[in-house]
Amino acid sequence: MTSPTSASSAFSSLPLSPAMQDNLQSLGYLTMTPIQAASLPLTLAGHDLIAQAKTGSGKTAAFGLALLHRLVPQNFAVQAMVMCPTRELADQVTQEIRRLARAEDNIKVLTLCGGSTMRPQIESLSHGAHIVVGTPGRLMDHLERGTLDLHSLNTLVLDEADRMLDMGFHDDIVTVTRQCPKNRQTLLFSATYPEGIAKLSAQFLRNPTEVKVQATHEANKIRQRWYEVAKATRLDAVSKLLLHYRPASAIAFCNTKAACRDLVDVLSAHGIEAIALHGDLEQRDRDQVLIQFANRSASVLVATDVAARGLDIAQLEAVINVDVTPDPEIHIHRIGRTGRGDAEGWALNLASMDEMGRVGNIELLQGRESVWHKLEELTPASQEPLLPPMVTIQILGGRKEKLRPGDLLGALTGEGGFEGSQIGKINVTDFHTYVAIERSVAGKALAQLNVIKVKGKKTKARLLKDALADTAD
Repeated sequence: MTSPTSASSAFSSLPLSPAMQDNLQSLGYLTMTPIQAASLPLTLAGHDLIAQAKTGSGKTAAFGLALLHRLVPQNFAVQAMVMCPTRELADQVTQEIRRLARAEDNIKVLTLCGGSTMRPQIESLSHGAHIVVGTPGRLMDHLERGTLDLHSLNTLVLDEADRMLDMGFHDDIVTVTRQCPKNRQTLLFSATYPEGIAKLSAQFLRNPTEVKVQATHEANKIRQRWYEVAKATRLDAVSKLLLHYRPASAIAFCNTKAACRDLVDVLSAHGIEAIALHGDLEQRDRDQVLIQFANRSASVLVATDVAARGLDIAQLEAVINVDVTPDPEIHIHRIGRTGRGDAEGWALNLASMDEMGRVGNIELLQGRESVWHKLEELTPASQEPLLPPMVTIQILGGRKEKLRPGDLLGALTGEGGFEGSQIGKINVTDFHTYVAIERSVAGKALAQLNVIKVKGKKTKARLLKDALADTAD
């Protein structure tokens, strides 16, 4: 049974033109989704906005109606621009805006993404457009060539901003946004709210209103379990936890650097790919460890508290406390890295008899008793090895060669023939570029990257694991 449409959640309550209202009715848009109801009254009134909303929440119509509301069809110049992380999303956004724009005659919406040749895009832009939807790298290419004119822009949308940052597009976003008129309206949509989003909004939005429609974080989002272990069997117990729960992404916290190194060795012996993060690592090695963990080509990060400070990883399924920390506040901070947003997570804790006093302090701080389970309950959930879903390929060439994430994404989805969904996070450093590829097609991608051209030049690529092995030798 559907609930009756309230006046405040009906599209008919919005100050839209009669033609737009008729078009929304014909498209079946009667009742606003939560993100639409929360944001549209604000955006139609001209406010800058930070909206926390996921794909499938109706956000495209939320910003699409706002930018169409400000559009002057008679002015055949780019008046609105939507920045998206991938070509697939840009195509979806373009189609949705075209549907919403049926109320007006001759609204031209162009998609500008890598993976397609420049010439047709340049020709289309030369004939004018009202709205452009594109990926940061390709938008920047057009601005550098002078083929995209933003002087008439009045609305800028950053769609899935957190994913754009994850994919390494921060510098491109900044470059493009700085070339937009300062008196524009800016709408930022993001599923999560990491530190990078706060910095972007502080830099480019004017007194934005924040809208969040996700469910509030609940204590039961983090399912916490304790296991008693003997000191001699502690590290083997970690492999039992991993093979039983099989998290796609987990951080295992140790109290010392030596324990980190020992645990990586033990997990490797059990066929579990793990990487260590501790204070003895050089900056380049630390960067490469974080790149692999953030792009999901390493399932287990073994870390000390100091090394993991400031680390914010999206979609962390489990935290394993290999050692009980003497500071109960640190325990709360450790396990709070999982179960974020509307996700659930595991906090799995190992404790020996001489650590029970520390466990008691944690119970006092949390205001509840620990839930204990037996190690004997842990059985491998599958005979398959616990392998991460992605593989990292290292490419020779980075910022010094003016390589950008969009260049690589365009080459792989264009000449390379890969789907955008098979390509993960792309990180560009001064001298190297790192791209995460789905494990099932990593071999093919590696072969292609040593054949196809990126920005007109051949590249040298190898698996990052091989590169690290060479360094170790």
